[in-house]
Amino acid sequence: MSNTSDIHSDFIEKAEATILENITNEQFGVSELAELMNMSRSSLLRKIKTHTKLSANQYIRQVRLTKGLEMLQQTASTVAEISYQVGFGNTSYFIKCFREQYGYSPGEVRKGIVPDKNEVAQVNGSNKYRWHITTALALIVIIVAVLLLRKESPNSNDIEKSIAVLPFINESSDSLNLYFVNGLMETTLNNLQKIEDLRVISRTSVEQYRNTNKSVPEIAKELNVNYLVEGSGQRFGDQVKLNIQLIEASSDRPVWGEQYNREVEDVFALQNEVARKIADAIKATIRPSEMDQIEKKPTENLLAYDYYLQALVPYNTGTKEGLTAAISLFKKAIEHDPQFALAYAYLAFSYYNIDQFQNQKQYTEQINNNADKALLYNPKSAESLMAKALYYMQIKEYRLALPHLEKALEYNPNSSPVVQMLASLYSNEIPNTEKYLTYALKGIQLDIAAYDSVSKSYIYLNLSNALIQNGFVEEATTSINKSLDYNPRNYYSPILKAYILFAKDGNIKQTQKLLMKEWDKDTTRLDILQEVAKFYYYEEEYDSAFYFYKKFVNTRDRYGLDIYPQEDLKIAIVYEKKGLNTQATKFFDAYAEYCEKDQSIYKSASLAVKFVYEGKYDKAIEQFKIFATQDNYQYWILLFMKKDPLLKPLKSDPEFTEILQKIEDRFWEKQNNLKKLLENKGLI
Repeated sequence: MSNTSDIHSDFIEKAEATILENITNEQFGVSELAELMNMSRSSLLRKIKTHTKLSANQYIRQVRLTKGLEMLQQTASTVAEISYQVGFGNTSYFIKCFREQYGYSPGEVRKGIVPDKNEVAQVNGSNKYRWHITTALALIVIIVAVLLLRKESPNSNDIEKSIAVLPFINESSDSLNLYFVNGLMETTLNNLQKIEDLRVISRTSVEQYRNTNKSVPEIAKELNVNYLVEGSGQRFGDQVKLNIQLIEASSDRPVWGEQYNREVEDVFALQNEVARKIADAIKATIRPSEMDQIEKKPTENLLAYDYYLQALVPYNTGTKEGLTAAISLFKKAIEHDPQFALAYAYLAFSYYNIDQFQNQKQYTEQINNNADKALLYNPKSAESLMAKALYYMQIKEYRLALPHLEKALEYNPNSSPVVQMLASLYSNEIPNTEKYLTYALKGIQLDIAAYDSVSKSYIYLNLSNALIQNGFVEEATTSINKSLDYNPRNYYSPILKAYILFAKDGNIKQTQKLLMKEWDKDTTRLDILQEVAKFYYYEEEYDSAFYFYKKFVNTRDRYGLDIYPQEDLKIAIVYEKKGLNTQATKFFDAYAEYCEKDQSIYKSASLAVKFVYEGKYDKAIEQFKIFATQDNYQYWILLFMKKDPLLKPLKSDPEFTEILQKIEDRFWEKQNNLKKLLENKGLI
């Protein structure tokens, strides 16, 4: 029999050798390594994780950094030269990763402010075999923990408590009873979602498996869960029959199952009992406040509940016709129980969804009134709070929506709609890169299997955007590639990919070329038009910048569009360079008005460049000082402040140089803390 450690060593040595052979190629990643190793991507990911406790991207980066340290010790090449030779297209990113890996910068290596050569060799050796040490230490910790805890919890289960409730099967000969069986499934799901100790996949994620032939392990792998709930039921007269079982995915065996025969009037007690027993079977902790929520009956009126379940069928279609039909049924539910909070909340949802993409809102009062009634009758319901948040979003009072959504997530920690809404708010309306990324990652955990390939493409686009805004360049690259793999015709992913490549290598010409390629596909796209113009501005190619900005401005004016007001100062500068001073003044005035209205964390930065344009350098420096105290600003700030020709008069000012360094240091410090936080939450 072959020795396991030898197999392990052979695999790692081959992987490392393959990476080193391609180390100068910055595009060399997981897919390329898998191909050269003659392995599937998933097998490679799993094997590297098993042997090194690192993700494949982290392992490749570690090999690059180890080689970089070696070259710093043994060659006279500059840090910039070495960064490119080990496959980092961006020197500042190489320095940042190097510091994270070793605790000191490449410059400190050169200055000798690090251990001597022998100690460095030990560092290299410990890095090279870090996975051996980590694995050994992990085994020791596990053994000690087991010995210490054995008396207290002999059946301890360390499997992650992640679960998906598959669509229940209607066993009734009457297909009209399907809505009732669906209701049993949905309520079971909703009850489990209220338990913070569980990670529960969304209803939309499991709907695709309603008529599937896939096995339990296949479904569990696609949903990234360790447990599945299967059920079947029927209703005949006043009787309810429910068969339900909890299956452990790894072994494909039931760990709990039961058959129930109950009166319809006992349906709420039945659903609560099922949730408790499932939680008990996988050793999930249910807090008293969570149990109160689970045991709270949505209504005492069974006829009202029946209308509510019927309404969910057209509501879940998401179409205007379906929502209109659902409204009628939710209203019937309320006729039978005027205090039915859940029905009021879903009425608000329905009106909001009908109105969402309409320029002229018709149902604002209906949303507000129904949300208020939902809160009146159940203020601790996630649905009631979400309904009120939607009202504030309808009237664009986004900051008032936030506390309602955050409180809703306390009552339902697994609510995919709430997580999606928070991600959207922190991305667009109330910019906060840390929270945007946190909720985008949580959303992926709960809802990634919910959509077709086109929708998945947009999910990964959103995640990639959140990652790059926080400076996670490699991770953003992985996500944007997934987005394009799912849908190569995605409207926005190629644009974001062009920017991510710019973040990696700083190559403006390449970025311009990629943007122009996309604009040539659709010359009506104003988003790309102003991006192309902006890059010519950064290169101080003002004739070309003017050509594209003029097209952008003419179209924006023709259709009365209020878009990209933050770009008006650049447009003013370009027009001034072309001698069009009157028009330049108009754009500057518009930018000044934008600065006054800006309530975001970027206001001080916006005012600073305004003051530079006016020649008020002291005031500009003061505003940059204020901005240097901000948190959660986008990575683009670091990249483009260095490129902006407007700031040239300040670049010889030592105080300004010091401020820029503070902004950059603060960003990377915050990013490092964020990385640890997300790792602790199990989000990355």
